[in-house]
Amino acid sequence: MQICPSKLRIRQETAQLRAAGKTIGLVPTMGFLHDGHLQLMRRAAQSADAVVATIFVNPTQFGPNEDLDRYPRDLDRDLALLRAEGVAAVFTPTPEEMYLPGADAVVDVPSLSGILQGAVRPGHFQGVATVVSKLFNITQPDVAVFGEKDYQQLALIRKMVRDLDIPVRILGHPTAREADGLAMSSRNVRLSPAQRAAAPILNAALIQAQQHPLSSAEAYVAQISQYLAEEPLCDIKSVEICDSEDLSPLSGPLRRSAVILLAVAFGDVLLIDQRVIDPGKDSS
Repeated sequence: MQICPSKLRIRQETAQLRAAGKTIGLVPTMGFLHDGHLQLMRRAAQSADAVVATIFVNPTQFGPNEDLDRYPRDLDRDLALLRAEGVAAVFTPTPEEMYLPGADAVVDVPSLSGILQGAVRPGHFQGVATVVSKLFNITQPDVAVFGEKDYQQLALIRKMVRDLDIPVRILGHPTAREADGLAMSSRNVRLSPAQRAAAPILNAALIQAQQHPLSSAEAYVAQISQYLAEEPLCDIKSVEICDSEDLSPLSGPLRRSAVILLAVAFGDVLLIDQRVIDPGKDSS
């Protein structure tokens, strides 16, 4: 496995892979890898000849009061995990390597960057779109794999690729979960024991909604909010019912595929989760 701290080095590695006739599957990450990330690597390996991973905690997607400095990091452990997965190359740039002095060009997807989580985290999705477009330009992958847990991010990247004619196929992978149903996240390590014990309530609320269809979007929001409110450690930030493709808000009876998006804080740790529901299919 080649470890590439510079744009020049990763470009050399990906050029060699392409020269050998291999397709490239990219998995961008911010490191502190867990099994959910490794599932993305395996999905990429099924879809391309060689897997390239990136480890970069992107400062432009963190707000001034967010947890950039506290975001967990363990590069040596991450590299060992990726090596065991057979990853061909890892791009490990510093912020100075990724963003040249005076760089101010950005990529934005206005229809998706300012809604939902974007409304409470101004600039976050502009930072995501900019860094992902840079990673695509640097590595030029054939496919790229992202987790469905970050559903708004996945929708935004798909739209960015479509709108800008970026020649990469975007694959979404189902949310990886712990044994008790909590969506895997690098932030989970910051939960206290009591918060960690309470956090699976997000998945439990989604399961209840999926298994017990209701008459309207408003009824889903009310039921899920009531369910979550029974846990005193939950600080509900948002419960949204949206179109599963363009994330437009839904109201009234659900007549097409929808996605439930949750954002719940436990102390200063914000957790998100999601579930797609289809009123035209059996929810059992």
